[in-house]
Amino acid sequence: MWHKPHLMTAVADLLFLAAGAALLVAAIVWGSPRLRLFPLSEVLVTHELQEIRYSQVDESLSDLLHGNFFTVNPEALRLALEQLPWVRRAEVWRKWPSRIEVRIEEQQAAAHWGDGQGELVNTYGEVFSADLSREQQLPWLSGPAGSSNEVLRRYKEFAELLQPLDRLPAQVALSPRLAWLLRLEDGMLVELGREQAKAPIRVRLQRFVDYYPTLSDGRHARPMAVDMRYPNGFALRFPPSAVQEVKGKK
Repeated sequence: MWHKPHLMTAVADLLFLAAGAALLVAAIVWGSPRLRLFPLSEVLVTHELQEIRYSQVDESLSDLLHGNFFTVNPEALRLALEQLPWVRRAEVWRKWPSRIEVRIEEQQAAAHWGDGQGELVNTYGEVFSADLSREQQLPWLSGPAGSSNEVLRRYKEFAELLQPLDRLPAQVALSPRLAWLLRLEDGMLVELGREQAKAPIRVRLQRFVDYYPTLSDGRHARPMAVDMRYPNGFALRFPPSAVQEVKGKK
C-alpha cells in the first residue's frame, strides 16, 4: 500500500470522513439539548394495562424525561417503572425519531401472602406488595421467608388432590418447623405435619380425600379438624358443642 499513493489518499479521506461524522454526531448529542433538537414527543405503552394506571406510568417517568431523544436514559426509565407495585418487569427503548416505547409485564396475583399486610404471591411464587383493585377470591398462603414458591407449588398440588371432593384449600400454611396445615373452603382444618419418607404428605392427603365422604355425610357430628400426621390413620377434633351433644345421647 505504501507504493500506491492513490490508495493511501483514499484511505486518509475515509478516515477524515469518519472522524468528521463522529464529531458531527457528538456535536448533535451534546448540543441538541441546548438547541432543543430531537425533542421527545411521546411515551407509548405498547399493550393494554390491567392493574396499572397510565397516570402512574406518566408520574413515575416525568422527572426522567428531560433532555431529548438521544440523552434520555432508557435504563433509568426502566428502573423507575419497576418500582411501581404491579410491575414485575419493564422494557424501555427509543423509537426514532421522537418516541419512547415501553413494555410492562404486570404482576399476576395467585394468592395472598402472610398476615394480611398487603403482600401477594404472583404466579411465579414471588412475593410483592400491592393493593387489589377489585375483589378476587384468592387463597391465603404463609410460610417462612423465602418459602413462597414452595408453598404455592404445594397449594397447586393440594388443590389437584382435593378435586374429587369439589373443595379447594382456602388457606395453606407452612410452619417454621416445616409442618403443613391447610383449611378447606368449608372451614375444616387438615393437619398434614412434616414430610416423612414412610408417609409422604401427598399420601396422607389422599387418605383424607378417601375418607372425607364419611366425615361429612350428615349422620355424625362434623369434625372441625382432622389430624393426618399419623402414618396409618387420623384423629378427629370436634367442636365443644358437638362433644356435649354426643355425651347427652349416651
